Amino acid sequence: MPDDAAIAGRPRRALLWPLAIFCALAVIFALALRSGDPARLPSALIGKQAPQTELPALPGLAQAAPPIPGFTTDALRQGHPSVVNFWASWCGPCEEEHPLLLALRAHGVRLYGVNYKDQAAAARRFLDQHGNPFAAIGVDGNGRAAIEWGVYGMPESFVVDGRGVIVYKHVGPLTPQALEANVLPALRAASR
Repeated sequence: MPDDAAIAGRPRRALLWPLAIFCALAVIFALALRSGDPARLPSALIGKQAPQTELPALPGLAQAAPPIPGFTTDALRQGHPSVVNFWASWCGPCEEEHPLLLALRAHGVRLYGVNYKDQAAAARRFLDQHGNPFAAIGVDGNGRAAIEWGVYGMPESFVVDGRGVIVYKHVGPLTPQALEANVLPALRAASR
């Protein structure tokens, strides 16, 4: 016959099992979240035509000299590879990657910007302060274009071949390493 101490210990141990299982699962999920590289998130759009997008110009830039038009995916089908960059003035990582976008443009890469859920005055200030690398800038005021392109967050960049097919997606701010290892090779491959 079991003694009273053994019987009293069973409910306590029974309560510890769910807690132990929960803690183990929490550790596994935490490790999985930290080990992933957000730039390696898959995109269902790779190898497919860029979503049909027609965005108005950033107010105040269409009248600039030279005028900066809005963004339409028709511009991506002109026979040369290009980069589409989703950005916002309120995005700290967008500011970090901006010098790399300027350097890409200086090397002849055609860049198109999509200004995401931003105030026009703030976006213009950002470009005045940091420079404008974009041949065209479309305003995605309600975020619909970002959803159609499968954007996870700001910034994100897409390499598109001259026929309008997305060949590479980069999640997060561009870095010199990402440019050398991924973006420039994707642009070179898209040129062939």
